[in-house]
Amino acid sequence: MKFHTVEKIGGTSMSRFKDVLDNVLVGNRKESELYQRIIVVSAYAGLTDLLLEHKKTREPGVYGLFVDDNASSWAWGDAISKVGEKMLSINAELEPLGLDLDQADLFVKERIEGVRSCLLDLHRLCSYGHFQLSEHLLTIRELLSAIGEAHSAYNTTMILQDKGVNARFVDLTGWREEENWGFTEKVKKFFDGTNYDEELPIVTGYTQCKEGLMHTYDRGYSEITFSKVAVVTQAREAIIHKEFHLSSADPKMVGAEKVQTIGRTNYDVADQLADLGMEAIHPGAAKGLRNSGIDLRIKNTFEPDHPGTLITNDYVSESPCVEIIAGRTGLTEVRFMDQDMVGLTGYDQKLCKDLDDRDLRYVAKTTSANTIVHYFPVSMKRAGDLVRSWKKKYPEADIDMGPVAMVSPIGSNMAAPGLMARATTALDEAGVYVIAMQKDRRNVEAKFIVPESDLQQTVKVLHRVLVEECAL
Repeated sequence: MKFHTVEKIGGTSMSRFKDVLDNVLVGNRKESELYQRIIVVSAYAGLTDLLLEHKKTREPGVYGLFVDDNASSWAWGDAISKVGEKMLSINAELEPLGLDLDQADLFVKERIEGVRSCLLDLHRLCSYGHFQLSEHLLTIRELLSAIGEAHSAYNTTMILQDKGVNARFVDLTGWREEENWGFTEKVKKFFDGTNYDEELPIVTGYTQCKEGLMHTYDRGYSEITFSKVAVVTQAREAIIHKEFHLSSADPKMVGAEKVQTIGRTNYDVADQLADLGMEAIHPGAAKGLRNSGIDLRIKNTFEPDHPGTLITNDYVSESPCVEIIAGRTGLTEVRFMDQDMVGLTGYDQKLCKDLDDRDLRYVAKTTSANTIVHYFPVSMKRAGDLVRSWKKKYPEADIDMGPVAMVSPIGSNMAAPGLMARATTALDEAGVYVIAMQKDRRNVEAKFIVPESDLQQTVKVLHRVLVEECAL
């Protein structure tokens, strides 16, 4: 039976490494207390944006510049040089914490120049026409992503070793490996024989494997690695250290003094949060932990003594309550009205086939006798392409669209009579127009579709009446 934990440290926390060192990795731990853990680390904040593309603005990084049609401009070469300079500046900041600067800088230069040479060779190869760059895009993304994860894991290992900790650098990125293993097989290989009582493995958040994590998970790969390591090594508990608690609402919307740390919830609630784009954990990573019966704890990196929030398979609140109010903007409502659909079967399936062909998913949907409304987590521009297509395909239908927001009360047990009435009454009194609402029959989630401009007001009102006042 294993007694160790597997713990992941996010990029924002890694960029405040002294706090990570004091609160998570070492702190007041002595001798044996330092071990029985596996630490999975993300790249320092911002580095993956520079390597791939900015997560929010989509500004191209090295990857975006390399795969652009004008790759011959060599702009990507300047970009990868800037990444290297950024890494070296991070190293310089960490030197006072015990980082061997010469060794750390040598590691960065080897990786940066190695990748640069690889991309140059690939660029020359594809210029002949017999090899297509499009066939190598995922491999390029993986190669670039791995740089950031290896950098932070290597630095962490060196700093811990300087402090007398028997840390071991576990590089899953595939750097200069001749054999390509399957995901599970590779993790087993790298952890077989680990003595958890006497060594502290520091693991890259990216794993290079046959399955190709980028293909399925793209930038969610670090949590997938974290989950796989926990499952394969049969961890006692999985822990994610974030820069904030898993709270009852966004403190920026309702005020830091009003939000509450959730404390306990289940994986079902975590899935609902992921669907709203507010991941406690990537749903693919949660699936592995859930199926293996491994509990997940979300902790605040900067409050090490706080137990955080424990997510388990079987937790259900004894008394009905709302645990979190989650909201998201950036939704587009597409309304499809056709008198001919009244009484017909299969109309909805035809529309869903169109969505599947366009790789469009919806986060909510309402139907009536002659109208189907989808709520898509995409821009008006992308939804507009669908609307124009539908107008050509269904000329008799009345189709329009508009921006909206969605706010969801979520909890492990929301089986309380009058919940929706209480919420809608409060919103009406606050002057919020509710476009549509739904409640899940399993009493885990409700959905309120409101005008985009009313997002924050809706979150504040629902948090007040369903969480702060505990009016259930």
